[in-house]
Amino acid sequence: MITASTIGLGQIALCGEEIYWSELRPSESGRNVIVRRGANGEIQCLTPSGFNVRTRVHEYGGSSFLVVNGTVYFSNFIDQRLYCHQSDREPQAITPKAATRYADGVFDRQNNRIICVYEDHTDVTKEASNSLVGVELDGDHKIQLLVSGNDFYASPRLSPDGSRLAWLTWNHPNMPWDGTELWVGELKADGSLGNTQKIAGNLDESIFQPQWSPDGKLYFVSDRTGWWNIYRWQDENVEALTQMEAEFGQPQWNFGMSTYAFGSANQIICTYTQQGI
Repeated sequence: MITASTIGLGQIALCGEEIYWSELRPSESGRNVIVRRGANGEIQCLTPSGFNVRTRVHEYGGSSFLVVNGTVYFSNFIDQRLYCHQSDREPQAITPKAATRYADGVFDRQNNRIICVYEDHTDVTKEASNSLVGVELDGDHKIQLLVSGNDFYASPRLSPDGSRLAWLTWNHPNMPWDGTELWVGELKADGSLGNTQKIAGNLDESIFQPQWSPDGKLYFVSDRTGWWNIYRWQDENVEALTQMEAEFGQPQWNFGMSTYAFGSANQIICTYTQQGI
């Protein structure tokens, strides 16, 4: 039975020995907050009153915060701006006050910025546009356009050495479980993307959760056989890791969905569904 005291648990992030997660709190009018468990075991709610950690990109949202060296960056529900929150200070907005939204961010260490999905609603005569951008964390927090032109983007993921970016994209009328494309590009010295290439996917092939392994190989889930199985891209070739009548992917309603992770460069820990179990 769900009551007003029932807390919903969401996104998880790790930073050293600290664990961060989001909580949906019905007792606070459905506010989403970030909670941290410190290395000493102390649990603390970090999000001050008046802030609600939730993004509305693609309307369903998800993946609304990330942690960089103990600093939390999050989307605030009321104004959809990105905020920087250091534990000893009030959150500070780092994106303009405008009809724009941000989600699914990753930290680009080489350029000291957040690469994320960007949704622009400023032109009310048109449908909102999607793209991938880099938001600088220093100075005036400039926003650099990286990829645009398609209807939807998701899952920007940096290789361990920070030299390559992978992402998903798709167009109307497809939903992401119908057909998506997986692309990879090289990050140039000025932070822009070059040498972009499509790795997998089409109108009838759904790609889910691109992820770089610790040794720099790109993994992803594809339903090209009719089942969502795990694949690997290396040496310009795609190879199947699993060949099962099972689903290693899920319908991507939200950002940040995950069914596998790396225990090491040689081990994947995963879940799958088979015959409804």
